Amino acid sequence: MTAWPPPALVLTAGLGTRLRPLSDYRAKPAMPVGRDALACHILRRLADAGIREAVLNLHHLPHTITREVGDGSQCGLRVRYSWEQPRVLGSAGGPRHAMPLVDADTLLIVNGDTLCDLPIRALWDAHVASGALVTLGLMPHPQPGRYGGVVIDAPDAAPDTRYRGPDSRLPTPDSRLLSAGAVTAFVPRTSAVPSVHFPGIQIVHRSVLAALPDGVLSESVLEVYPLLMKTEPGAVRGAVFDAHFDDVGTVEDYRRTCRALAGDADGNVIDPLATVAADARLRGCIVWPGARVPSGAVLDDVVVTGHAPLAAGTRLENVVA
Repeated sequence: MTAWPPPALVLTAGLGTRLRPLSDYRAKPAMPVGRDALACHILRRLADAGIREAVLNLHHLPHTITREVGDGSQCGLRVRYSWEQPRVLGSAGGPRHAMPLVDADTLLIVNGDTLCDLPIRALWDAHVASGALVTLGLMPHPQPGRYGGVVIDAPDAAPDTRYRGPDSRLPTPDSRLLSAGAVTAFVPRTSAVPSVHFPGIQIVHRSVLAALPDGVLSESVLEVYPLLMKTEPGAVRGAVFDAHFDDVGTVEDYRRTCRALAGDADGNVIDPLATVAADARLRGCIVWPGARVPSGAVLDDVVVTGHAPLAAGTRLENVVA
């Protein structure tokens, strides 16, 4: 069993189609969120949890990610890259392709396009204690009906069943476990079956990935885990934590998350490397690094990417510019 801390695989190869046109200019993990790129937020959270090594998989606009992340030192850990060409390999195929870069039998896999404060060390300890091959970090649904869900065979946790670490005599500083059990189903967002949310944080034994052919598109929740659940009941488990989740899936999600992290009194998030004329009027705007807002501009709920210059006196509302 790999000792703590495990290496992390951060999934950053996606196309970000729901974020167009923003994702035409940067890969989703490279987009500025507050004062930093989304991937850097994720990596710093991993470093704060004790993770020391991470591999990022790359496909769409890879240079925009490597430009922001570099070797990872600015985020407090070591970063290497796994390249996926000519096509993206999916949530299981991507980690399978990256395995030669990871010398460990147990891996932490994290989505590279969302922010979640789920306690990673507590998830790791729950995984070790259960002996599962896969442990999904889960949380109550942030928006029932919007996301698919995970069903586990565990009742709602009572106060005396909260997670207290591998040694029950020593409560952990972050004991937010609500319940845990074997995963019994993955259900679509339209399902009426009670379920919990999977924000893309999981512990996986490398044998689950090693069984897959390299270089072939493969999805974990859609293909690999359901098959594993059939052949080895109980091998896929879930641990439900009290956690907070920020999505960056759509342009509106992106706006909301940016404002929550760094919005000013007018709801603006202006990067320090952007230039905004003194007489420009902005409300609810996000201005990317290097972008310029000219004199006399009046912008309302605009994402200013800087990919094309704005004319003096420009008036825009609820667009990407």
